[in-house]
Amino acid sequence: MRINIYYGGRGIMGDPTLFVLSKMQSVFDELNVKTERYDLHDEKRNIISLPSTLNDVDGVILATTVEWYGVGGYMAEFLDACWFYGNKEKISNIYMCPIVMSTTYGERQGQLTLESAWDMLGGKTICGLTGYVKDSISFEMNTNYISTIEKTAENFYRNVSRRAQVLPASNQEVKAMVAASEVIKFTPQETEQLSKYASDENYVQTQKEDIKHLTDHFKSLLKYDGLGEEDAAIDKFKKRFAGKKGADVSYKFEVKEFNKPISVEIKDTTLSCTNLPLESPQVVCHISKDKLMSILEGEGTFREAFMAGDMQVKGDFAMLKELDELFPTAAEPLKMV
Repeated sequence: MRINIYYGGRGIMGDPTLFVLSKMQSVFDELNVKTERYDLHDEKRNIISLPSTLNDVDGVILATTVEWYGVGGYMAEFLDACWFYGNKEKISNIYMCPIVMSTTYGERQGQLTLESAWDMLGGKTICGLTGYVKDSISFEMNTNYISTIEKTAENFYRNVSRRAQVLPASNQEVKAMVAASEVIKFTPQETEQLSKYASDENYVQTQKEDIKHLTDHFKSLLKYDGLGEEDAAIDKFKKRFAGKKGADVSYKFEVKEFNKPISVEIKDTTLSCTNLPLESPQVVCHISKDKLMSILEGEGTFREAFMAGDMQVKGDFAMLKELDELFPTAAEPLKMV
């Protein structure tokens, strides 16, 4: 037999729930029951993956301490993870014993919370143990209390080993009628893998960055009439181009937010502006997307951006002034000469 213990308290010295669990574990050891305890306050970064530990157990003990109100955040988070990522078919065959000790008011409500949650998950609930502890030392020295704790452990062992029949609970019927939200069906292996991904902070951060990238992309499509930001920048270069006879220059704009640089080639009054590679450009400009778009929209000049440090230039600096002449910021483009 295998029993897992999930402790949702803070693990502080004098916590009566820890004393109860130690006595119950001693009984299980004498009965050759394999037990494993998970202190949720130590597993807080991995709580979302813990439902996978339920797959091979016969019984579980959900234990917590009421210090203010309710069963505590760690236990609530664990139960949430069981609902979203747990294997409901496995849980339906698992017996649960609630242990709720209180140093204030509310141990009975805490027990009811754990029982109701386990019923909603489809599991089987067996008699638990609740108590109010005002003085932890006197509680631990009381032999009658210790006897009660040990008998609770023995009764739980008997019920699990005999696969005791549990009467149906209305919570499960309510779940079938009103809580049957449509969810994607996962195999147990997929569920376990998903819970591991969800608990991996690096993976979650990468997903958030990808979502932000996609969000920015679609925002740009809306902002620039269906064009992507790179295409919108190229389009603005073409619209602002004034042309200049005798001009023979080439620029490459390295924009860190763009996947490819923008290549600008000008011969007389002809402009070639693409995101294709440009060999040996005369000037290379490093500039941010926001600054480039603001200049192309008529807010400032390339020379001003360079003087303010918003644009770094490599190559022939004399071409910088000519850049503003070729792409003027005035409302009316410069006349070709």
